[in-house]
Amino acid sequence: MLIMYLRFPGGKPKAVTFSYDDGCQQDVRLANTLDRYNMKGTFNLTRFENRKPTDRIISLQDAKEHILNKGHEIATHGYNHLASGAVHDFTGIQDVINCRLHLEKEFGVIVRGMAYATSGVKHFHNFANYEKVKNYLTYLGIAYARSTADNNSFYLPTDWHKWETTGHHNNPRLMEYIDEFLAIDSEKTMTGVNRMPRLFFVWGHSREFDNDNNWDRLEEICSKLSNKDNIWYATNIEIYDYVKAYESLVMSADRKIIYNPSNQTVWFDIDGTLYSVAPGETLKR
Repeated sequence: MLIMYLRFPGGKPKAVTFSYDDGCQQDVRLANTLDRYNMKGTFNLTRFENRKPTDRIISLQDAKEHILNKGHEIATHGYNHLASGAVHDFTGIQDVINCRLHLEKEFGVIVRGMAYATSGVKHFHNFANYEKVKNYLTYLGIAYARSTADNNSFYLPTDWHKWETTGHHNNPRLMEYIDEFLAIDSEKTMTGVNRMPRLFFVWGHSREFDNDNNWDRLEEICSKLSNKDNIWYATNIEIYDYVKAYESLVMSADRKIIYNPSNQTVWFDIDGTLYSVAPGETLKR
């Protein structure tokens, strides 16, 4: 049949990721909690400079120590936290590129991810539209942009600049979704939707756990999702880069010869048999 499905590193059929916005002081506790459960997240930050102490943002030192140095991702959230769909294109471009330049200078890393601020691309004003926003994000080197929309599903995005999550951590059905996600057996049938790779994606703002007095909610989410042999725990950009590596595979027409031009080992399933191909390697089946 030659039906081929992406598998995450190690041949795992599922992945889990987190994305949290605004660079709140509570990001330290959130990051430390993810660390205890061997999970990873992406933290979407605005500017550090010219901010008042009352802004209650995470300090630059804490962001370096508890986020970046622990293997989590730093991503942009707009220098001035502007909704891309609500501002003129020129203003939107400035907000994104200034945030990227600022974060790269402060952290000494390449920043390629983003989460839309406030209403993001839900609503449009000032002659903005999604295609314009997507185009300038691409030109500015933003590989993906996460939306605030819950899609209540476990599929990889078809549009990386409108990446919807499974659900906000306060989504009343989130625990139900976790149970459904964990129950999926991607090796159940030879073909069909069950064999597709699955992603569970949680988002929010860490300050909400303080505001709602429900840090136990995060503990429950992490406890249910963590330490599963068939799940890859990754940042947003790690998922993006891995999927792109899979998409870059070069194959003969009969898929008997597969060449991997990327810089990472790629795993996949063909007709129920698991394969991997190393960087620069050609696999002959």
